[in-house]
Amino acid sequence: MTGALIAGVAAIFLWWFSTGVILLAVRRADRSGRHLATVVLGLPLLLGGGWAVLVSLQMETLGGVYLGFLGALAVWGWIELAFLAGVITGPMRQDCLPGLSGKPRFFRAFATVAHHELLLTLGLLLLVLVSAGAENQMALATYLILYVARIFAKLNLFFGVPRINLEFIPRRLIHLKSYFRRGPVTLAFPAAITVLTALIAVCAERLWFATSEMTIVGYGLLTTLAALALLEHWLMVIPLPDAKLWRWMLPAPKTMPKEER
Repeated sequence: MTGALIAGVAAIFLWWFSTGVILLAVRRADRSGRHLATVVLGLPLLLGGGWAVLVSLQMETLGGVYLGFLGALAVWGWIELAFLAGVITGPMRQDCLPGLSGKPRFFRAFATVAHHELLLTLGLLLLVLVSAGAENQMALATYLILYVARIFAKLNLFFGVPRINLEFIPRRLIHLKSYFRRGPVTLAFPAAITVLTALIAVCAERLWFATSEMTIVGYGLLTTLAALALLEHWLMVIPLPDAKLWRWMLPAPKTMPKEER
């Protein structure tokens, strides 16, 4: 199981490092006002990720597993960069109206991220299409775990959780704070915990019975990724200083950022 251990450490490092790089890029964009330029300069990440995904599909090797995993992370990372930079978000960019609740609040909140959700879903559909019949499904499995975890995270932020880290919200998305709800957990939280725990159980079970190095590493990566997604949800409840993982590597926010031209 040495391969699974190495894969787990690699997944944790890539999760931490990629998150930090995206936050750093967005923080620098906030300071300079060059949000669109930052996203355009990040296009090689999207193109390289797409290339890695396509190449990995027919690679039944250890390298193919890692290539598919990295490709999916790269594609996902660029979409997150475009969102956090405020370039691809949604048509609604104003605060939530005071006293708004129920369906009007939900639809207004969805409008703040509609374009982002559409792009994430389009990415998933494309991966499903290109992965049909492929020998290596690593890219699709990686993206699917990220997709499910992100949907549940957004729902829980909307319906309510006790702890919400607002420290890294970019300036162009500051209006999203008004759509978050800090309070007791709702049914969305146990639903997320149940689904993510089930994902971990499925991946861990297949890891336990894996016989080849390729499947051991593959399910090692997926089990760790699902576990990290579950941890991120529990951090919405448990008061741990998770922001310290990235705060030290980010420049201080600028008080009066320039507007994008």
